[in-house]
This record gives sequence, C-alpha cells and structure tokens, in this order.
Amino acid sequence: MTTPAFFYGELQKHGVDFFTGVPDSLLKDFCAYIADTAPQSSHITAVNEGAAMALAAGHHLAANRIPLVYMQNSGIGNAVNPLLSLCDTDVYRIPALLLIGWRGEPGVHDEPQHITQGRLTLPLLETLNIPYLIMENTEDKLRSQLDTTFSTLKTRGTPFALVVRKGTFAPYKTERRGEEPSMSREAAIEEIMLASPDSLFFSTTGMASRELYELREKHNMGHDKDFLTVGSMGHASSIALAAALARPGVKITCLDGDGAALMHLGAFASIGALKPRNMRHIVLNNKAHDSVGGQTVAAPGADLPAIARACGYERVICAGSRENLRIALRQEQDERLTFIEARVKRGARADLGRPKTSPAENKTAFMKNFNNITEAL
Repeated sequence: MTTPAFFYGELQKHGVDFFTGVPDSLLKDFCAYIADTAPQSSHITAVNEGAAMALAAGHHLAANRIPLVYMQNSGIGNAVNPLLSLCDTDVYRIPALLLIGWRGEPGVHDEPQHITQGRLTLPLLETLNIPYLIMENTEDKLRSQLDTTFSTLKTRGTPFALVVRKGTFAPYKTERRGEEPSMSREAAIEEIMLASPDSLFFSTTGMASRELYELREKHNMGHDKDFLTVGSMGHASSIALAAALARPGVKITCLDGDGAALMHLGAFASIGALKPRNMRHIVLNNKAHDSVGGQTVAAPGADLPAIARACGYERVICAGSRENLRIALRQEQDERLTFIEARVKRGARADLGRPKTSPAENKTAFMKNFNNITEAL
C-alpha cells in the first residue's frame, strides 16, 4: 500500500498544489490527509464532479499549474460535460490529474450500483480520449509511474487519469473536530418512519437507505413502501418529486442527505416551484459525506432551511434533537410542501448491514404497492 503522505509529497514535487473533488471510499485516506495537510485555499471539496473540473480549470488558468481532481468512478458522468466541452484538446486544452476510485472493478465484489460502472470505467476513459494508468501501490513503481503521468500531462495538455483500486492507500486517521448533535441519523429515520405509516419513502444513496432497510426489519415491517436510491447521488428528491406529481393523493417522503442535496441543489428550485402538497423533503444533515469516509461536505455552513424557504417550500422546520423532530412530525396537519432539516451526528453502527433484496426486487415490490394504493388526499 501507498501512504497518503508519500503520494502527496510526490505530487508536490511535480508542482501540484491544488486539490478538489468529491470524496470516495477508496480515496478516503488520501482525502483525509489532504484535508489535514493542504492549505484551506488549496483544497476545495466540490458539490459535484463537474464543479470540481471547473474549479481545476480556474486554478490552471490563473496559476498555470496542474491541479488534481479526485472522484469515484460513478462521478465521471457528472464530469463529462467540462471534460469534453472545456478541457478537451479541441477546446481549451486544460490539463488535470484525475484520481478515480474504481468501484465495481471486474472480479472484485461490490454493490449492484457499481457493477456496470466498474466494468465500463476503463472503456469510458478511452471513449473520452483520456489516457490513464492503474495506480501502483508500491513507492518505487508509483514514483516512476508519476514521472510518466506528468510527462504525458505536459505533452498533451489535457486530463490524465490514475485509476485507484481498493486497498491502494494505506490507512490514515484524522481527528474529528467540533461538537456534534446528539441525535443519530438512524434514530432520526426511525422517528420519521414510525410517524409516517401512510407515506411512501424515497431514500438517498448510502447509509440512509441501509438504515431505513434495517429499521423496517427491526419493526417487522415490509420493504414495499421504500424506494432505495442506491446510486444516482443527489437525485432522490427529483425522483420523489416526479412520483408526487404523478400520484397527488399519495403521501411522499424523501429522505435526503446534506452532501446529496448540495450535489444537485437545483432540485430545490424545481420542487419549490411546483409545490406538490403531498411531498415532504427531509434532509439528514451531519455536514459530512458519511458513506465514503466522513469527509466534510462542500458547504457545511449552508443554511438549507433558508434555501428551501427561498425556493418556495411552504413549511420549513429545523430539528436538532430527537424530541424536537418528534414534535415537528406531530405538528404536521394540513398538506403543504414541507422541508425538514434533521441535524444528526456523523457515523453509523459498526454492524450496519445492507439490503438483502436486489434493486430489481425493490423496484418491483415498490411499484406493486404504489399501484395498489387508493389515493385518499
């Protein structure tokens, strides 16, 4: 394995002094090291991978240096537009070192949402005309590989990718700073679930969906009321919006995360403009990308309730404790577009499991239940 400190030092030798991207579980140790080591102005956690490419381009234009952009391979989709219409050789020829976590690598067990993405990662880079290497995990080989990487970057003047396998980086631990709310995310979800027996749920990718699944098991409930958005980070609220509009007599709850909400914040505008009275948008805010290592989100101080209010949500509530959340849920009477920010602490149970049903089975059961509901609103 390669230590994050060694890799960071080698990057500095090649003139890299700017880092941006969206955290990934395979890169979490390197991301944590950057957060602890790089100056604040030299490391920006981006809201999404396309924004990260734009930040990298801005740095190159101003400093004439090669930036590093980190992402999970699922984030390549968000980055395609600036990669092809901004950084490409036929446009502005902007170089950037892409550090890509290879989830779903063929032959390595992973979750269903990563399988196709993993199989297509290298062919996709080839289609985008982005040269790449699979990152070495020994220091001597990596040092030589970086010489080739930066030689190519300077010759081509366009992005180059290092694809990172699971276990490439050695562990690195950072000390968590600051006070946190007392309420866990799982406790918040349990309060919401038990207070909403007649609502269908759309839950965001990561820990929230896993916890919702296990809470249904804990209370001997079925899973046909929940659509677990295991991929497509940032899009759960848009999926929920369209479902709410299609079936206005069915109560809809979106369980979102703060990192996911920030990734595609424009969804707030669409939801607020259309005002489905049967929809409730709940953001579980712990100021972190909890499912991929707990890295701080791009804007930990963002006032999400104020943003929701400005976008047209009709009822906006902030709950900082389990009791306050319980009270807020009881106060819901008339049907209005509602936004609730539940402030929760980072982390999850060490024994938290994963859904035992496949995405296809989840979809079939959910749609069958949805179609059988008699609209009562």
